[in-house]
Amino acid sequence: VQLQASGGGLVQPGGSLRLSCVASGSIFSINAMGWFRQAPGKEREFVAAISWTGGTIYYADSVKGRFTISRDNAKNTVYLQMNSLKPEDTAVYYCASRRDYSGSYYEYDYDFWGQGTQVTVSS
Repeated sequence: VQLQASGGGLVQPGGSLRLSCVASGSIFSINAMGWFRQAPGKEREFVAAISWTGGTIYYADSVKGRFTISRDNAKNTVYLQMNSLKPEDTAVYYCASRRDYSGSYYEYDYDFWGQGTQVTVSS
């Protein structure tokens, strides 16, 4: 499985970005998907996860109400809509795929990772 994340960039506080992650090489619709992020000098942390069907979704407390994860199985793509961005959201964002129905909060549960896309929130 190959995962290609895109959509990062520089945005002002309060702004929005939408990240995309396109999967190839596997049956995307039977994989749960997740987003993680790693800020400079910090460990990678969970952001959001979505099940095969999109019926089960998890968010980190720090992004609840601001970020929305979704997926389009016809396009083999998972999205992360990020609104009301804060400077503390600055990080490299990674998408990950898990060969299971539900997503997970834990990195070690994921089987494949994308290369990451940089998100910088700054005025």
